[in-house]
Amino acid sequence: MIPRAASATLQRLAKGFPILALTGPRQSGKTTLAKSVFPHKPYVSLENPDEREFAERDPRGFLARFDAGAILDEVQRCPALLSWLQGVVDARGVMGDFVLTGSAQLELIAGVTQTLAGRVARVELLGLSAPELVAAQKLPATLEEMLLLGSYPALYAREIASHDWFPNYVATYLERDVRQLIAVRDLSQFQRFVRMCAARSGQLLNLAAMGADCGISAVTAREWLSVLEASYLVTRLHPYHRNFGKRLVKTPKLYFLDVGLMAWLLGIREAESIQTHAARGALFETYVVSEFIKQGFNAGQPAQLYFWRDSAGHEVDLLFETREGLQAVEIKSGATFGADWPDAIAKWKKFAQDEARSPMLVYGGDGSYERQGCSVRGWRALAAEMASP
Repeated sequence: MIPRAASATLQRLAKGFPILALTGPRQSGKTTLAKSVFPHKPYVSLENPDEREFAERDPRGFLARFDAGAILDEVQRCPALLSWLQGVVDARGVMGDFVLTGSAQLELIAGVTQTLAGRVARVELLGLSAPELVAAQKLPATLEEMLLLGSYPALYAREIASHDWFPNYVATYLERDVRQLIAVRDLSQFQRFVRMCAARSGQLLNLAAMGADCGISAVTAREWLSVLEASYLVTRLHPYHRNFGKRLVKTPKLYFLDVGLMAWLLGIREAESIQTHAARGALFETYVVSEFIKQGFNAGQPAQLYFWRDSAGHEVDLLFETREGLQAVEIKSGATFGADWPDAIAKWKKFAQDEARSPMLVYGGDGSYERQGCSVRGWRALAAEMASP
């Protein structure tokens, strides 16, 4: 197992909460992580029909087996169990008693927030981060390989090609998660919608246009997008909420959370083809945004990331608040620094004025240096920097 940055977060939270909820997409390593951090706790999967029937028929008896707590996998399959779990942990008063995992965000979190409020700490686990790959000496040799593989742990732990793994992952996701969350009459139409989302990663979200391209209504497109978000396949990045004296775009941007899955959905099968592919910029931007999201999630914090775009089209790819002020991040897939790259950041700094930190520019080349008022970071340098304590 590749050591996960979220291990320390789970150990920290287990000292102050009786229940930990570990959520994330399928195959992101949730079960492996829970077992490694809590090796002495028994493990039960509620996707096992016998265990699920026992939990539904006799929840008190089901939980009575675990006098020292347990790891309960896919607990959203038995939501009624959460009410009984509340009584158990309240009676015991033991911190780090139960660990719940699940890949259906809406169902699990709805149950947790309603039933276990104040008793549960939540950690969201995406695929492997670049710093985790650096620490394990498994970071791909080239940027193109990184964009092709993405971050699912199986692709780094097994001898399997991404073009063999992703089609089975997508088929399994459609069969298991989509059928559980919504009634999709035409799975092939839903899969076209997923591919459409991949083609628009990094763009402003236009549900009406996406629906029209897929032959569905905007209402259906919104419903389907919520399913992709609940399953941790995509996320929305909202525009920064403060107005710096200029009319701003209010529409969110859409991003895939795994660049390898995005590449496969776009029909990319060889790393070399990414060098000249029309979607190279979108792939690299998606990769960098997902890395910043993982950094927050692994620390047990929500990813409070934004972008900035004014009515004239000037845009900064990422903005987030720090104690020292607003951090702007511009993302460029080119391998050689371009003199015009900091232009959008310069426009933004005029509006932000004293609220801004020194901006960062992440690019597809190597090295780390200062240029035109920006801290320039190559993709490898960014991974190494994020890996530093």
